[in-house]
Amino acid sequence: MKQRVLLVGVGLIGGSVALAIKQEHDVTIIGQDVNAEHCKLAQSLNIIDEITDQFMEEAERADLILLAAPVQETEKLLTQLEQCSLKENVIITDVGSTKERIMERARVLHEKGITFIGGHPMAGSHKTGAGSAKAHLFENAFYILTPFADTKNEKVEQLKEWLKGTKARFLTMDAMQHDRLTGIVSHFPHVIAASLVRQVKQHADRDDLVNGLAAGGFRDITRIASSSPFMWRDIITHNKENILSFLDEWMEEMREVRSMVEQGNGEQLYDYFRGAKQFRDTLPIRSKGAIPSFYDLYVDILDRTGVVSHITTLLAIKNISITNIRILETREDVYGVLRLSFQTEEDRANAKLCLEQHGYGTYTTM
Repeated sequence: MKQRVLLVGVGLIGGSVALAIKQEHDVTIIGQDVNAEHCKLAQSLNIIDEITDQFMEEAERADLILLAAPVQETEKLLTQLEQCSLKENVIITDVGSTKERIMERARVLHEKGITFIGGHPMAGSHKTGAGSAKAHLFENAFYILTPFADTKNEKVEQLKEWLKGTKARFLTMDAMQHDRLTGIVSHFPHVIAASLVRQVKQHADRDDLVNGLAAGGFRDITRIASSSPFMWRDIITHNKENILSFLDEWMEEMREVRSMVEQGNGEQLYDYFRGAKQFRDTLPIRSKGAIPSFYDLYVDILDRTGVVSHITTLLAIKNISITNIRILETREDVYGVLRLSFQTEEDRANAKLCLEQHGYGTYTTM
């Protein structure tokens, strides 16, 4: 008899994990989602095999339970699981961006002898929903596991076996370390990006030219501010103490910067920017980190009828998926720039080769 996997939340992350599991295991995946249409789409795409609205009943039949819901909803699901007669060898995991509160909520299950191992695949996409799910979404990305201190290592290895189709790089750590690390490299930057956008908006309300000037580099460095406000509300609430600590550090940093600017000390300012550049330049270029990467390709184009359509058609023929497209500048009979964003570096490389073979000039930037 096939093993059964219960997937709660059939969006991008849950759907991608499910596809990765299917690549390596002969299983039946049962999907549940607050939006029934999401399940129907996932089933039509062969991400899931069956649909259920009976969470507790299916949980009792499952060999693996994957909670891919928002973090606050995951807490509620864990409470429901406490009332279930689960299989003795079932493994429960989640994909949430915060771990301490999730692990604390799962402690009751752990004390009952049920295996819960927190999980966080640190990759994503700028698209959402089951339609964007890909089995290789997490390839070479960090996938953090947060077992309880006394969880048997064989259980952790069993979960890795379940998830081996992701081709991710597994890291094991405690929940406190996870929330501190992801807080500084992911959660806190989202707060700063949102704050920058809000500050610029205040000036845009007073001067219409701000919107046009902010459409270039500023829009690029604040892309993450376009993430789901519902998701980030929950994440920041869950990781409150770390975020408060980082905000205190940031405000002290800004006081020092203000002092340097006020004093007009060119040497200090130079050292400040040089230190930032030196560290930033040491960061891995091809590694997947806590924030999804943008794989952008720039294409020189003339402002001619049908040029954008021609480019997208060429890529579609090669089955290369574009996640975002934007014209940066076009003037009649003058080269403009088309920026294409891709989900993976491989897609970008294939797109570059394809377009150059058809005479388009392309380039990338670090």
